[in-house]
Amino acid sequence: MIRVVLADDQPLVRAALEMVIAETTDVEVVGEAGDGAEAVRLATELRPDVVVMDIRMPGTDGIEATRQLTAADGPTRVVVLTTFDEDEHVYAALRAGASGFLVKDMALDHILAAVRVVAAGEALIAPSVTRRLIGAFAGQQPKPVPVPVPRRLDVITDREREILTLVGRGLSNTEIAAELVLSVATVKTYMTRLLAKLDARDRVQLVILAYETGLVSVPG
Repeated sequence: MIRVVLADDQPLVRAALEMVIAETTDVEVVGEAGDGAEAVRLATELRPDVVVMDIRMPGTDGIEATRQLTAADGPTRVVVLTTFDEDEHVYAALRAGASGFLVKDMALDHILAAVRVVAAGEALIAPSVTRRLIGAFAGQQPKPVPVPVPRRLDVITDREREILTLVGRGLSNTEIAAELVLSVATVKTYMTRLLAKLDARDRVQLVILAYETGLVSVPG
């Protein structure tokens, strides 16, 4: 059973999500929060698999709450909620350690499917979103400091660097396999190695690293 905490300051949003989740047999809501501080408290106490986190909430916002939860290095993964007029916050949320994000006007069943994906240990970042949001807003961040030793790109092979570049461009494993004429299983093996060598939590962090190290340039 996938255990979920819903964090949103709009009761109607939480109610709608809970209604859909109540009809499933593999997902359950174990807690609800109206602000980030409450979300952190509940997640620390209940240790859910996923927190569905709104970005804009009173007091502690979703970005800071996400940062606190992921810094704890616990089992809980965070998916942030956003709308497209909040693009500038999405990059900050991903930097804070979120495993992806959902758009509030998505169909509820799609949101539910996304929760399952993240609970399974995958990052939720669609290629189109990668290109539009990460590409556009990475360039608005301050110039990054030198990459720490565990994340220096000289620890990866030329092939791994090539794959990291494609990940940064927003390609899926299937698309990378086609681009490099590899099997999907082989690409997955390379992804596992990249995550370990670069000390990255998930695919989202690899995308960000690809931009911060200059492997992928920001669209002009």
